[in-house]
Amino acid sequence: MQQLEWLHSFLSGMKLPDITAEVVCGILERKRKETSASTANHYLALIRAILRRAHKWGWLDSVPSFEPYPVKSERLRWLTQEEAARLLQELPQHLADMAEFSLLTGLRQSNVTGLEWAQVDMQRRCAWIHPDQAKARKPIPVSLNDQAIQVLRRQLGKHHRVVFTYKGQPVTQTNTKAWRKALKRAGIEDFTWHGLRHTWASWHVQAGTPLLVLQQMGGWASLDMVQRYAHLSADHVAQYAANVGVNGTKKTQAPLRLVSGTSQHIENMVGCEGIEPTTR
Repeated sequence: MQQLEWLHSFLSGMKLPDITAEVVCGILERKRKETSASTANHYLALIRAILRRAHKWGWLDSVPSFEPYPVKSERLRWLTQEEAARLLQELPQHLADMAEFSLLTGLRQSNVTGLEWAQVDMQRRCAWIHPDQAKARKPIPVSLNDQAIQVLRRQLGKHHRVVFTYKGQPVTQTNTKAWRKALKRAGIEDFTWHGLRHTWASWHVQAGTPLLVLQQMGGWASLDMVQRYAHLSADHVAQYAANVGVNGTKKTQAPLRLVSGTSQHIENMVGCEGIEPTTR
């Protein structure tokens, strides 16, 4: 549903024969710049499925040929504390507030731009994302620490419904010229707004947040999506490092003794109270 809603703004009112490969490529390029090549390919798959069904029903003479974006096993791009501080300093205030809130909560771009005051409870220090607003179609509890509360307080009185605004109007786009210029001035390359979410998750793992807890905090559908951050913390295996040793000198070395690891119990998280995200 979320994908269809996003595509609707580009394809609404168009006739099926007018949805050419060129039109689709232009739309997907915007999505790729906002998120990633992999995400853009998901949108491409949806468009292709719709056009193929239209062709099957006789509504379309032929289906355009599309080439998906090549997806490499690239390193996750996340910011260091110093880089984040530089970026926030260079951003205009309305984008700086949104970026800081993203770094503190890990919320996706659409969840930050669409956040409403009705979804925020300042006294209980939490917010929530409704299932129809979440990528995994499950509600996301958002715990708000002191810094996140401060960001929200700066928005009080600006708009009666939405949290983040610019000149009194809701912000609908963050990948703007101001964002790109701020990145350049801060000396940050190969980074998108979605990287703020990667940064939040990376900081959490490095600070010792269990992966299962991070999964629920971030609203990921499966633990597999969170495993890509696991390499940033070796705390859960550090205690076993001494189980392997090398005896003797360079001339006579004893064989390595491998010891199988044990499973680690990781506590789960329930609700949005009592969970404080690690911050800068």
